[in-house]
Amino acid sequence: MFPAPQERRPVGAYRVLARKYRPSRFEDLIGQEPMVRTLKNAFDLDRIHQAYMLTGVRGVGKTTTARILARAFNYQLPARDGHPAVDRPTIHMAELGVHCQAIMDSRHVDVIEMDAASHTSIDDIREIVDSSRYQPAMARYKVYIIDEVHMLSKSAFNGLLKTLEEPPAHVKFLFATTEIDKVPVTVRSRCMRFDLRRIDTEVMLRHLAGICDKEKVEINHEALLLIARASEGSVRDALSLLDQAIAHGAGAPIEAEALRTMLGLADRSRTIALFEAVMRGDIAEALDTLKEQYDFGADPAKILTDLAEFVHFVTCMKISAKTAEIAAGQFEREKGAELAQKLAMSVLSRAWQILLKGIDEVKDSPRPLAAANMVLVRLAYAADLPSPEDVLRRLGGGASASTSEPARGPSGPSGGASAALRAAPQLATVRVAPAPRPAQAGPVAQIGPVAQAAPEIMLREFADLVALAAEKRDIQTKTALECDVRLVRFEQGRLEFALAPGASPTLPAQLSRKLQDWTGARWLVALSSQPGAPTLKEQAEARENERRVGVQAHPLVRATLERFPGAVIVAVRGGEDEESSPTAPLYEGAEARGDEITYADEAQEEDL
Repeated sequence: MFPAPQERRPVGAYRVLARKYRPSRFEDLIGQEPMVRTLKNAFDLDRIHQAYMLTGVRGVGKTTTARILARAFNYQLPARDGHPAVDRPTIHMAELGVHCQAIMDSRHVDVIEMDAASHTSIDDIREIVDSSRYQPAMARYKVYIIDEVHMLSKSAFNGLLKTLEEPPAHVKFLFATTEIDKVPVTVRSRCMRFDLRRIDTEVMLRHLAGICDKEKVEINHEALLLIARASEGSVRDALSLLDQAIAHGAGAPIEAEALRTMLGLADRSRTIALFEAVMRGDIAEALDTLKEQYDFGADPAKILTDLAEFVHFVTCMKISAKTAEIAAGQFEREKGAELAQKLAMSVLSRAWQILLKGIDEVKDSPRPLAAANMVLVRLAYAADLPSPEDVLRRLGGGASASTSEPARGPSGPSGGASAALRAAPQLATVRVAPAPRPAQAGPVAQIGPVAQAAPEIMLREFADLVALAAEKRDIQTKTALECDVRLVRFEQGRLEFALAPGASPTLPAQLSRKLQDWTGARWLVALSSQPGAPTLKEQAEARENERRVGVQAHPLVRATLERFPGAVIVAVRGGEDEESSPTAPLYEGAEARGDEITYADEAQEEDL
């Protein structure tokens, strides 16, 4: 006798939590109260738009909202049990209507859903335009739901414009997209737009806790908080992670430690300890903490992301405790408040910038752990720097210290944020040597107890002004002074000249402004009706011609020119003190800054 075959029970298909708990009414939507209120008023006032654009990040309910809207457009309920019939669009759908179940199952003949990612051409849109002319077969409205509408081609968008602007009375369009900027403005302007928001952590926690109660799943608050944070405001991501956590626990209560291992996340307390070590400048402890979390399976990029989130949390706590994350744990709140009192805003903003850039470096690096180590080293050294406000305050107070880099031993550096986390915070101060004063400098005006104003520069003659323009590296002004100014009178505080042909008429006003900025004194710059002396350029050319004529009369030069017909004298070098040049710095304290350029081949020519 053969044994009886074992009975095989049919196994039903498992519905994931994201589909099982998908909202079917507007009351079930979470975190989208402004949109729900607007739609409720529009339906109550019978001001229903012809097309709706739903945008937002992944998993916040764009397609779900489109299906609920399609259900509201076609809601129909016969009279029964003393209740009147409902035969008009409404968002109050306490029970399933005639068409509701078919619409929610995506099988209603008058509610057409199209994925624009796989139907991008003008031919697909042409089918919609052609079919929109016909009346709906069963429902009140023919509804077209186009998901990821930004994937349509340019010709497809253009083919839809006319129908979208003036659709038949029985047609409604519902668009959903995650990249609204890729949708042409001509399409956006024809739609009523709703931006679906990310779900707040507190709202997400309540939603997940309710689903766990319905599923009879035991999970602690910290584990739910990890899921809510990891989902980044996406309900679908949160429910998928919850599905994964339930399978990972295999029916056992879900603890935060097991969830961290599953997600590759770092312990929040260890993240706070890492942040404190970095802010103290204790690089050795910070690297050890990072290595320990990495050995437990945490991703280096996620560690830095958690670190950046905690920096943001501390910054919000410093601004106002009300702006901080409500769903944070008690330990996190206490440490955040403590660090917010100790760390300056400039230190926190600098840490945020370093971490933000470092996260991208770690993600792109072939060695993520090594890249994360270098980010922490950079952050620890930057945390040691005093803020600009502290430096200015101590400079104003006359404090002094060495400008050399502080030593970093096992105990870490001192100063900056690291000093703020110690018992005796002492910021490093800087000794700045006083700048040398020119011999012609006038009296120094004092501002406050110790601050000094820049000394006034005395200009004895016009060549001093040209040299000052060269020192200020204002080549345009220097050229104008040399080529366009025919000097009539020059003394301290007064400049009078005539303009050379072709000079700018605004030159006096420009010189007056620049002289006041450069010398610290008011100058009177005026144009004169007198012809004035030749410009510096004309004087230099005249001297050069004189030298050339004198050299040309030399017997040796004359014999050379006769020996080589066609030869000309290009320049005369030597024989005159170069310091007498009109462009040489003549006032004491001015030094050549490299504005004059001499080419090597010219320097090696023989003097004639």
